[in-house]
Amino acid sequence: MKLRKYLSAILRPSVGISNESLREKWLEKALKSIPDGSKILDAGAGTQRYRRFCTHLEYVSQDFGQYDGKGDTTGLQTGEFHYGKLDIVSDITSIPMPDASFDAIMCIEVFEHLPNPILAVSEFFRLLKPGGYLIITAPFCSWTHFAPYHFNTGFNRYWYEKHLVDHSFRINEISPNGNYFEFIAQEIYRISSVSRQYAKSEPGLLDLAALYILLRMLLRFSRHDSGSSEFLCFGYHVFAQKKVEVI
Repeated sequence: MKLRKYLSAILRPSVGISNESLREKWLEKALKSIPDGSKILDAGAGTQRYRRFCTHLEYVSQDFGQYDGKGDTTGLQTGEFHYGKLDIVSDITSIPMPDASFDAIMCIEVFEHLPNPILAVSEFFRLLKPGGYLIITAPFCSWTHFAPYHFNTGFNRYWYEKHLVDHSFRINEISPNGNYFEFIAQEIYRISSVSRQYAKSEPGLLDLAALYILLRMLLRFSRHDSGSSEFLCFGYHVFAQKKVEVI
C-alpha cells in the first residue's frame, strides 16, 4: 500500500487534476469584474467556500441546508458537511426575497442537485435587477454524489444556450473547463477508490503501470487537443446578464 502511494505520487502525470483549480481561477476573475459594493447572492452556497472571492461585494448566502455529509450513503459522500451560518434557508426555486433584490447571483456546481434547474433559472431572473450578472458552473458529466440530492448527470453548452436565452438572459461568456482527455484522466484517478468500494479490490503494481502508460498517453493527447471539449469536458463556465427591457 505504501509503495503504491509512493509510486503514484512520484509518477502521477499532470493531466486530469485541474478541474477545481481552473474553475476557481475563472470564478475569482468573473467575480472581480462585478462592481464594488454590488449585492450578490450565492445560491446553493453549501459551505460558502467562494465567499472569499466576494470581499468587495455585499455577500448573501442561500441554501436548503439539509445535506448532512452522509446522505443516503450511496455514491460519493463527504462524511461531514458544515454550512456555517446561512443568510437564507429556503428552496432555491422559491427564495423569500423581493423582485430585483440582487445585482449578481452565482450558482456554482449546484444544478446537478436540483430536481428542476429551469425553475431555478426563472427564480434567478426574478431576483436580479435589469442588467444583473448571473454566474453559473455545473458539471458536463456527473457521478453520483451527495445522494439522495443528485438529480441530473450534467449540462452541456446547449442547455445554457436554450434555457438562459429563453429566460431573457444574454450570455456574455460560455467557456469549457478542460477537455475530453482531461476528463478521462480524472476518472482514471478514481479507479482505486471505486474498485476498493465496489469490487473489494484495488489495482496492483502491474495495473498501476498500465494506468500510468494510459495517463501519459492522455497527457500527450491533451497537449495537442484542438476542440475535444465540445464532445466532453469537466463542465462549462457561464457568465450572463439579465436583459434590460427597452421601452
